[in-house]
Amino acid sequence: MQEAEGTECTCRPAAPVAYDHSRSAPEESRMPFTRSRILYVTDLAYEARGRRYCDEDIYLTSRLREEFDLALCHPRDAAALLDAFDAVVVRNSGPVQGYEAAHAAFRERATERGTRVYNQLTGRADMVGKQYLLDLTAAGYPVIPTVDRAEDLHRLPVADEYVVKPRLGADSAGLGIVPAGRVAEALDGAGDLLVQPRVDFAYEVSFY
Repeated sequence: MQEAEGTECTCRPAAPVAYDHSRSAPEESRMPFTRSRILYVTDLAYEARGRRYCDEDIYLTSRLREEFDLALCHPRDAAALLDAFDAVVVRNSGPVQGYEAAHAAFRERATERGTRVYNQLTGRADMVGKQYLLDLTAAGYPVIPTVDRAEDLHRLPVADEYVVKPRLGADSAGLGIVPAGRVAEALDGAGDLLVQPRVDFAYEVSFY
């Protein structure tokens, strides 16, 4: 700057100012992680008969978020993301059944790394199909009798109607009600199906 006649310039170049960005961040964002991190695997677009799955996901995750740091992901992304979390919750077998290869890759990686997964990957119930219904029937447990071959239909109780459903299925997808006289026809070349007598009950009881 040019000095005016008879005056002395007192201006000095401005020194760089160090700005502490952390001061502007909310205190909560700078706190260390103290809660377990949960990866919640579901398909928000999954269509189930008679109800909206995404509404249930919203409610379930809102409750989990009270206790955990939580993120939702699609079944296709689970294998790639699981390393950043302490545990993984897989909603159930319905949302993952359309993505068998991706879910198999997730199961393999989670097993290799010892990741906590709920329901556990060692389970033998709906998450891996309905073979357990045949096993329990064969073992004589008091369950709804189930067979998977036309030649075994005589082992079922006599009923007016029978339920025919996929061995790998959930949420009534692919389920049909068949008159007694057409059950063998329904099984013929229809794929991997199970048959049970139709039982008229008010609600299903789940055990945990």
